[in-house]
Amino acid sequence: MTKYAFGVDIGGTTVKLGLFDQDGNILDKWEIPTVKENGGEKILPDVAESILEKMKEKCIAKNKVAGVGIGAPGAVDDDGYMCNGAVNLGWKPLNVREIMEDILGVPVKANNDANVAAFGEMWQGGGKGYRNLVAVTLGTGVGGGIIVNGQILTGANGAGGEIGHIHIEDHEPEACGCKKKGCLEQYASATGIVRLAKRRLAEDDKASVLRDGEVSAKTVFDAVKAGDEVAIEIAERFGEYLGKGLAAIANVVNPEVFVIGGGVSKAGEILLQYVKPSFAKYVFTPCANVTFALAQLGNDAGIVGAAGLILGR
Repeated sequence: MTKYAFGVDIGGTTVKLGLFDQDGNILDKWEIPTVKENGGEKILPDVAESILEKMKEKCIAKNKVAGVGIGAPGAVDDDGYMCNGAVNLGWKPLNVREIMEDILGVPVKANNDANVAAFGEMWQGGGKGYRNLVAVTLGTGVGGGIIVNGQILTGANGAGGEIGHIHIEDHEPEACGCKKKGCLEQYASATGIVRLAKRRLAEDDKASVLRDGEVSAKTVFDAVKAGDEVAIEIAERFGEYLGKGLAAIANVVNPEVFVIGGGVSKAGEILLQYVKPSFAKYVFTPCANVTFALAQLGNDAGIVGAAGLILGR
């Protein structure tokens, strides 16, 4: 009998949902708003209602649903429990799996959204064919997911893989969003690259196209591609930090591949050429044989990985 799975990626503004066949092909995908009023009490019931409506629309009986996978923005343990809730959703501690299974009557698995996206890239994306993988998301912050022998590394309470908060710089005067100073996220994220750029531009008056308009991760790497010397210096500083951070990760988990995603990764292969020298400089030699790849799933990584929790093991 053909089986189906649903993948759910809960975000702060919208919830992405996908219907998958048993081979992992997306049959349908859609979004619903994330209703955060009253402590986000409607979010999970809304998700369940949307899934039930889709089952009715597609004439899918419950016995044909292998399960529902869910990625949520917070620490989620192996039982689906979020011991710290989710601040950006208004959630207090709750068990996502139990709540959804009670409503839907089908198996449910839940994990942190970044971990789920990493699993998606291993299952169907840039890390396909590998079983030991670290996915790095370079967006507004730096997110990550670690896969060891095909299994998500969740840690004791679901907070494993928070690579953006590896301490990388002792002399940082500004605080990270986590309230600490010198985190990888402060240099390798999109906002971190802007920070590096503004600091470099303030050092002297050397000519650069970056002085003529908006400074963003995109404009920095566009300028790098155009041969702008100041932009290249900024990219080198970015690469030094990110390469050092990835070396520290490699020394601990010894992955086969780093899959780089998020908005910053849209710069393409040129980004990797600034990361690899620093990585080679700091990595322990037995851990140095690592492939670097760009993520392939884009905004679908979360729903694909969530479905993979059900179908991909």
